[in-house]
Amino acid sequence: MIERVVETVIERLRISDEVRSSDIDAPYTSIHGAFISLESKGVCNVQMNESFEEVLTNEGEEVEKNGSEEYLLFKSIGQDGISLEDLERYKLGKMNAFKNKWIRKEGDRVFRNVGDIEDGIRRMIISLKSGNASEEDLETLRRRKLIYKRKSVVLIAIKGPMFEASSYVTELTAAMVQSGSYKDAIFKNYNFDTRGNIPQSGSLHPLMKMRDEFKRIFVGMGFSEMCTSQYVESSFWNFDALFQPQDHPSRDAHDTFFVKNPEISTEFPAEYLKEVSETHCGGKYDSLGHRNAWSISEAQKNILRTHTTSVSARKLYELGKSGFVPTKLFSIDKVFRNESVDATHLAEFHQVEGLIVDKGLTIGHLMGVLQEFFGRLGMEDIKFKPAFNPYTEPSMEVFGYHKELGRWIEIGNSGVFRPEMLRPMGFDADVSVIAWGLSLERPAMIKYGLKNIRDLVGHKVDIEFSRRSEICFFD
Repeated sequence: MIERVVETVIERLRISDEVRSSDIDAPYTSIHGAFISLESKGVCNVQMNESFEEVLTNEGEEVEKNGSEEYLLFKSIGQDGISLEDLERYKLGKMNAFKNKWIRKEGDRVFRNVGDIEDGIRRMIISLKSGNASEEDLETLRRRKLIYKRKSVVLIAIKGPMFEASSYVTELTAAMVQSGSYKDAIFKNYNFDTRGNIPQSGSLHPLMKMRDEFKRIFVGMGFSEMCTSQYVESSFWNFDALFQPQDHPSRDAHDTFFVKNPEISTEFPAEYLKEVSETHCGGKYDSLGHRNAWSISEAQKNILRTHTTSVSARKLYELGKSGFVPTKLFSIDKVFRNESVDATHLAEFHQVEGLIVDKGLTIGHLMGVLQEFFGRLGMEDIKFKPAFNPYTEPSMEVFGYHKELGRWIEIGNSGVFRPEMLRPMGFDADVSVIAWGLSLERPAMIKYGLKNIRDLVGHKVDIEFSRRSEICFFD
């Protein structure tokens, strides 16, 4: 790249007295290296011009487009006013609106105090764009962090004393030696720090890089990985062991892939099978159960597992038999859903799951663990929404604020496993299990800037994308 810039500078200096770095389409580091190299050989003299300009921040661009927060607050107030709860959405705007006496508070509602207003902050930004902003306006915009000062450096190459004799040579030839012309030639210096050609070799898929980073985070939090090698699972371990009723819609063919050969499983722990059946039918452990008939033939049906929680169920059953030990476990592997494939959905995807077994765990502990887990994923700002899952109670959906998209997105599901699931496994009443799960593909799409999941997984994936994608780190 530097060699190409050198050639460009020499060519332009032949027809012009100077060349500016801003006129060259190349990375600044390459331009700087080329200018300094030519200057060291006397081909040109280099001057450096520094300048500063006021530039809008992301928030400033939003104000330019939509208006200031106090202006948006004022426009949102109708004839009936707005509630104090709605007012809290405009944290900065309400302060300035009250300060400007645009609004007034009456009881538990807020009303307009004037007929109409001018958005002074947006006017200042428009003045900045046209070059007419006063210093007072600029100070106001800086204080509100709507603009920042950006430094620009322009290098100027001017013909040097050796320019006329210059002919940038990269190769010494026999003809040059015979004629002696090499004595006046300017040779390109060897660059022993340059990066060589990258050999063609295998590359980790970006999804696998994401998986390795998730594993690193789990292990760093003291979790152990579960074995997830069994893709074909019985409906018993995938559904019944989780206290999921046999008439649940997710067990239908339009949501689940059923296996034809072998079509059923026949080996189950007899006592545990009996406990699960009784808990479903008539209820046990202070539960009413589902109060419906329970069929062993339905539980025997083999499927492609719809979630890795079936792996968790098998592991929890082993722990329940062997006696209580506080445990933290995780798994990351493929699951299968009979869904239509589109830009954001696949019939085959990865599920990330974590669980903690201990006495006295509550929803508060789950929230704390999720704050730590998603914080290590770079999502510091998360919130929870009550949800329903057949095998957890209470249950929560987890939402994270995506700074680039500028909105809240669902990033996971979580809950406390029900006693109807744990007690038949042999756990005492005071033992709780908190758990959460999310897909691996969604954070990978966000991390690598992809809008279509088929650009990440499937036969249309560009092999070069795997070679070019960076190593995945969240913290």
